[in-house]
Amino acid sequence: MSSTMTQSDITDTQAYCEQLADKANAASRSLSGVQSKQRIAALNAIADRIEASAELLKTENAKDLAAGEESGLSSAMLDRLKIDDTRIASIAQSVREIASQSDPLGEIIEGRVLPNGLKLSKVRVPLGVVLIIFESRPNVTSDAAALCIKSGNAAILRGGKEAIHSNAALAECVRGGLEDAGLNPDVVQLVQTTDRAAVGSLLKMDDRIDLAIPRGGKSLIKAVVEQAHIPVIKHYTGNCHVYVDSQAQEQMAIDICINAKTQRTGVCNATETMLLHKDVIASGLGKKIVEALLAKGVEIRGDESIQKLSEKVKAATDSDWDEEYLDMIVAMKSVDSIAQAAAHINKHGSRHTDAIVTDNIAHAEEFVQSVDTANAFVNCSTRFSDGGEYGLGAEIGISTDKLHARGPMGAADLTTYKWVMYGNGQVRG
Repeated sequence: MSSTMTQSDITDTQAYCEQLADKANAASRSLSGVQSKQRIAALNAIADRIEASAELLKTENAKDLAAGEESGLSSAMLDRLKIDDTRIASIAQSVREIASQSDPLGEIIEGRVLPNGLKLSKVRVPLGVVLIIFESRPNVTSDAAALCIKSGNAAILRGGKEAIHSNAALAECVRGGLEDAGLNPDVVQLVQTTDRAAVGSLLKMDDRIDLAIPRGGKSLIKAVVEQAHIPVIKHYTGNCHVYVDSQAQEQMAIDICINAKTQRTGVCNATETMLLHKDVIASGLGKKIVEALLAKGVEIRGDESIQKLSEKVKAATDSDWDEEYLDMIVAMKSVDSIAQAAAHINKHGSRHTDAIVTDNIAHAEEFVQSVDTANAFVNCSTRFSDGGEYGLGAEIGISTDKLHARGPMGAADLTTYKWVMYGNGQVRG
């Protein structure tokens, strides 16, 4: 396997970043003539490497977990960081699922013959070099790499220092799989330094890097946007909502609220705020939802109406409506209408995922049309907002932007297009 630099080898961060970008550009060009069959072979070889390296991955991950506990990482963050046999199998399977998907490259998005006989097509092509900056979750290393390979892009990956050992081990599996398939291992490179200056340097290389995708907390994304000279697709916080409508089925509402909040708390598609129609409170369903959440160990921070449902409910502050807890905490508020629920979500939400529970189709349609969100759900948990659940195999992130891509991003979302025209000697008069 090709050797890679370690942090101790890097004495000049700027020069190191220049080298990364140059290698990524060369690797990107080397992919231009690679057929789908070879990229699929590389992805399957990567999955094989991940499975074969299970013990090494767990050993390296243990180093990160120990350092995380020592530094005081929250239980939710440690959960995101952890790699075990189940997650290793899932990581490898995710890569295989990406390999099995249809190839986005070369797809004719639209085509027509012009009146003068010219044949015009809009054809899907790679972006080029993608810089992905992420925190905590090591599986992003292999997911991001696999999606970039599938879409014909070179990737520069910069993970958080809390997962540096896990990320390095996974990156070597990726690079080894690329070599096994006869491809340039520099198609995927992991930034080996934790020096923050490296991120700033790479974000200014608009002549060599085509797109930046930050995955992490609000402060990380804000820092990337402020420094970038290249386009950025943002994945802002997951302040997701469940609105329980006046015409919701009782057990469905309880089940969805419980699942959306507690099935896994440390992820961006977990619900952070629940809005209950005033009739839900008056009917007694609101109290049942509150009691079910409290029984699961959820701390509820509610407005005055919600506080009356249980003495265990704490008073919500203005900041709670904007909070992404990533923990067993939920904000809860009473609303008078769908319009009021939508207004609250549009003011405080992060345009990630928002759901309504209702038996009234007109209410569902009003909610879907009114809420400004990347993912609008009816009668299901916000936890389904996920690239794997959407059939994308994995996701590069969940874009809360409106341009280029929105919602879970798969391989096709890492492409752009070119116009291709075929003629037969036509000239313009």
